[in-house]
Amino acid sequence: MTKLKFSYIIALSALIFLQKASFAQDTIYNDAGLDYTLSEVIVRNNFDYKEVLKRIKEDSSFYKAFKTLRTIGYTSYNHIEMKDKNGAMQASLDSKTRQNHEGTCRTMDVLEERISGNLKKSDGTYNYMTPSLYASLFFTDGKICNETNIVSGKMRKIKGSGIDKAKEQLKTLFFNPGKKIKGIPFIGDKLDLYDERAHKLYDYRLDYVTYNDQQVYIFEITAKEDLGYFSKDEIVVDKMTTWFNPRTLEVLGRNYSLSYKAGVYDFDVAMEVEMTYFNGKLVPKILRYKGNWDVAFKKREIGLFTATLLDYNSGK
Repeated sequence: MTKLKFSYIIALSALIFLQKASFAQDTIYNDAGLDYTLSEVIVRNNFDYKEVLKRIKEDSSFYKAFKTLRTIGYTSYNHIEMKDKNGAMQASLDSKTRQNHEGTCRTMDVLEERISGNLKKSDGTYNYMTPSLYASLFFTDGKICNETNIVSGKMRKIKGSGIDKAKEQLKTLFFNPGKKIKGIPFIGDKLDLYDERAHKLYDYRLDYVTYNDQQVYIFEITAKEDLGYFSKDEIVVDKMTTWFNPRTLEVLGRNYSLSYKAGVYDFDVAMEVEMTYFNGKLVPKILRYKGNWDVAFKKREIGLFTATLLDYNSGK
């Protein structure tokens, strides 16, 4: 091979490499002083990313999917573990339940159940906040009627006192990650991931990927790595990854981790949620939770749970 041909091949290879590298570059989109990183796929295929980002910030489909569970029937496999600070099992629950929906009312049958340790008190209530929270999400006590899945114009309100208020605070964190929440002391304003303050603390990235064998949008929010000590104190959401239906922009899946330390409480929580469709309605399919949290005057709780939902039906 002549020196000329060899030089030509080297130059051509370098040009191809540089072209590929340039296509792989992410692009920064600035919206009113707020930066979002857009993948090369988003930019090259002319996706309407401005509308996508707007819809993502206004999303209510995640909360609505859980409310839809109150209006249909389904079967649930339930697994709960409570552990001590050394990781030893303190209590557990494994059960199979079926929610029935008839007319405007729902009831629940316990088909199988195995309980160990001190999960419940003698009166049937729970000794721990974690299973109490789980029960409020997936169990039906008695007969409950006239519920809907309407969320438009409605914001979750934290009410009650004691354990009921703490339970509502946790549910609000689960259903509204990334949105400012009133009623949670010390951190309510810090949960807003879309204001100017948050953009100094987090990185944002929009991409188009394969998720559960379909092409979807993925939006990642990650705490910046180079934050100073006082800025880190502003972080509540460590990371949140959400997969969106590209046609409807409904949440198809979400993983997120939350942590915070305040004078009266601290928590470190991770959640994974997968969604599916039933009769055109978005509903949860699998929910996994791991949590370690402590509230003043309460014993620290370390627990995990998994809910696996199937056999959805319209009821009678």
